[in-house]
Amino acid sequence: MFNNTRKAQARLTASFGKMKEDAFAFDFIERYFKKKDKSGSFHFLSEKSCNDLDFKELFMYVDRTTSRVGQQYLYDRLRTVPKSGDELSSQEQLVNKIGNDPELRVNLQLQLEKLGTDEAYYITSLFHETYIEEPKWFFVTRLLSFTNLLSLVLLPFNPQLIFVLTGVFILNAGIHFWNKRNLYQYLASIPQLLRLNDVAKALLKSEIFLEKKRDLDESIATIDKVRNKMSFFKLTSKLESDVEIIFWAVLEFFKILFLLEPLFLFGILKQLDTKRKEIEEIFSFVGYADFLISIASLRKGLDQYCIPEITNSNKTLEATAIYHPFIVNCVANSIQVKEKSILLTGSNMSGKTSFIRTIGINVITGLSLNTCFAENLSLPRTCIFSAIRISDDLMNDKSYYFEEVLTIKEMIDHGRSGKPNLFLLDEIFKGTNTVERISAGKAVLSYLAKSDNIVFVSTHDIELADLLKEEYVLYHFSEKIDQKSIDFDFKLKEGKLRNRNAIRILQINDYPDEIIGEAIEISKELDNITK
Repeated sequence: MFNNTRKAQARLTASFGKMKEDAFAFDFIERYFKKKDKSGSFHFLSEKSCNDLDFKELFMYVDRTTSRVGQQYLYDRLRTVPKSGDELSSQEQLVNKIGNDPELRVNLQLQLEKLGTDEAYYITSLFHETYIEEPKWFFVTRLLSFTNLLSLVLLPFNPQLIFVLTGVFILNAGIHFWNKRNLYQYLASIPQLLRLNDVAKALLKSEIFLEKKRDLDESIATIDKVRNKMSFFKLTSKLESDVEIIFWAVLEFFKILFLLEPLFLFGILKQLDTKRKEIEEIFSFVGYADFLISIASLRKGLDQYCIPEITNSNKTLEATAIYHPFIVNCVANSIQVKEKSILLTGSNMSGKTSFIRTIGINVITGLSLNTCFAENLSLPRTCIFSAIRISDDLMNDKSYYFEEVLTIKEMIDHGRSGKPNLFLLDEIFKGTNTVERISAGKAVLSYLAKSDNIVFVSTHDIELADLLKEEYVLYHFSEKIDQKSIDFDFKLKEGKLRNRNAIRILQINDYPDEIIGEAIEISKELDNITK
């Protein structure tokens, strides 16, 4: 056992600061977030924004948790913008202590590893989901159990009671196996709740959680009161997988004889149903402890990060050397947003969309993890909405343009909410013709930039940049083209893009001279028309 502990300590020490190599079961990871009451949050990311900003990839990058509970808690925190930053000071103190004390960190992780199996994902069902209820005839089980107990006691005095025992045993067997389906729903969650309670007790022995201990002692004691009954499920779960078949058969005989499983199951569920608040408090604490370790590990593995400054200036965002965390050798850029929003121009593959995602991802991690991938970043507490990755909804007979219209309409509605908003858009209304795209795009972008909203939008339409130059600050990405190649520097530059490269790219890729010549002539004619 000592050698196993030493190996675990060495493994945890070596993995600190590194990404996981695990598979990610998002159907289970998302369960806590999806069922949690979100009324107390400032904002939470929609499925649309998660898809646009590659949220699952972001989660896999930042997730350094040890337990399944911590993983579910981290997912919820990453998708939720809290109403205030009141806890940030104490959170930072704990992250620093954990990051600077390897012995403390590993001891905490050794406890959290006890909740590292997939069964721990089911704990949330004990405080989020409706329990199965006793059927109306369930009082019969108590009568049958008592009948067998009484018959067994009186059997030495009246041997004929063996027939009563046999008959009732047959009835009990039917009820027992009917109940198996109910039992299996809780064979993971209830034993894991016991383990969660034990892990919470162990974590609270650490001095860094002294303040949390005062709040949680009562909740832990409440769960301990039903420990003995819940231990029956822990035993059942273990026996059915580990103990020799002969012992399992003997135990099963007694469970049928006295209907132990249904009586214990529904009795425990009645008690747990009144303790949902306590279970969630313990769950949140254990998840929070793992969350802190995950942040410390994330920061350890970064060459550059910063703690953001959350300001009260809703129309200001300033970033220095900001980068996309999982783009290899990402070029860092700096930008200042003061009162006006940002319009980006540039050719395909020049970096416009990646930069918009970079802003979105850093705002998410800044507000949720208090960690940004930048040298410096100041930003307001803001809601985040996006229209980047849009596709046809063929199942519901919706075109690309109609999907885009609905997505941007949601932004317009949120823009009137009174909260600060960050709107991220890529190639607005690209699903329709040029004239209406530019006309509608200008009107919508002017509207979105009002109030306390910040807009980042990319476009190929230079005309749109001209129409919005008084309301938006213009930036662009460009590239260098030689005889046979295109070199992108991915550097953000002030002003609008003045060079075009689409026809030149055709030429580099050996399109016929006839096509290139005609394309150049037509582009010149169109330029003269639009001047």
